[in-house]
Amino acid sequence: MDLRVLRYFLTVVREESISGAAEALHLTQPTLSRQLKDLEEEFGAQLFIRGNRSQKISLTEKGMLLRRRAEELIELADKTQEEMLLQDTEIGGDLNIGGGESAGMRLIARAASDLKKSYPNIRFHLFSGNAEDVKERLERGLLDFGVFIGPSSLETYHTLRRPETDSWGLLVREDSPFAQNDSIKPDMLEGIPLIVSRQERAVRSLGEWIGIAPEKLNIVATYNLLFNASLLVESGLGYALCLGGIINTSNTSLRFVPLDLSDVLHLSLAWKKYQTLSKPAEVFLKRMRELCEKADR
Repeated sequence: MDLRVLRYFLTVVREESISGAAEALHLTQPTLSRQLKDLEEEFGAQLFIRGNRSQKISLTEKGMLLRRRAEELIELADKTQEEMLLQDTEIGGDLNIGGGESAGMRLIARAASDLKKSYPNIRFHLFSGNAEDVKERLERGLLDFGVFIGPSSLETYHTLRRPETDSWGLLVREDSPFAQNDSIKPDMLEGIPLIVSRQERAVRSLGEWIGIAPEKLNIVATYNLLFNASLLVESGLGYALCLGGIINTSNTSLRFVPLDLSDVLHLSLAWKKYQTLSKPAEVFLKRMRELCEKADR
């Protein structure tokens, strides 16, 4: 599998036509068509649905799978090449950090801001996703660090426990009967329309906490990004179970009410064991340790 041909493939996907891709790549159309045909023969699968000249091409199911994998391979290849070309005395390049939406990301932002002053050639890339998404990208080498909230299986990673904590609560409309509460007790959640994270673990934990099976919860919607969930709350669809501090409820019709839990959720920064960190990753980890130590004093 040739990375050059994968780049050709992704250009065709972006341009939605072979002729447009050939022009962008400065290739003749027959040359590009032959490369794509060879790629299909290599995988033994049709990748494109080709229409007539006036129609844009589309991807088959196998083509969509290859698109996802090709994007990951090209991203990793470019990252590796950049790191290899850096001089030993240089500290620069890409630093990739993944995590869920959490106010705890503020310490990440502070460390990034501090490093940028000393190492202007470091570029920071944040990936937002749930724990499963972040772990998958860590394993594939697409992330240098992952931020995890609360209990998570991190035995195969080095971890740095963060000083911040998070807490669960409900995002509600200010005209909701819950809006005047200082906290939400378990029995208040039974039967109400809930908007929850699409993470299965979050749903299961909620069910265990209020003492009913997850499948008996009145879940009316799930979300990946809390901002979108907040729009559903504003519309009156239901109440969003979420972490505090993510949505700024000042001057809005929303309010965050914490759950009545004794446990708090600790945050951890994780990176793969037996992995040599890049120079940007090394200085970032050093700064994070300094900030955590300062916060613990």
